[in-house]
Amino acid sequence: MPWVRDYVRSDGTPVRGHSRWAQGARREMTILAVVALAVVGMGSGGSSTGSGTTGRPQPTVRYPVKINSTTTVRQHPQPTVSYPIPWERPDGKR
Repeated sequence: MPWVRDYVRSDGTPVRGHSRWAQGARREMTILAVVALAVVGMGSGGSSTGSGTTGRPQPTVRYPVKINSTTTVRQHPQPTVSYPIPWERPDGKR
């Protein structure tokens, strides 16, 4: 936006300095705003499964979380990975 300096009109009216939109900038900004609103409107529409609910995941946890206590003590931790981890046994074997 160009800056217009102070000046005096031909009829003697003083005009303070101000900024002014460049020629054609209002039209371009209006087109940009309309496109941005259309993108936001289409993007936030959400998906429907046909039953009137959105396709968002539902929570699978039920609160409060209760951990069942076991009476047996595990000698080795259970692996949580899909490949086997060899644990050393107390007798020295793998």
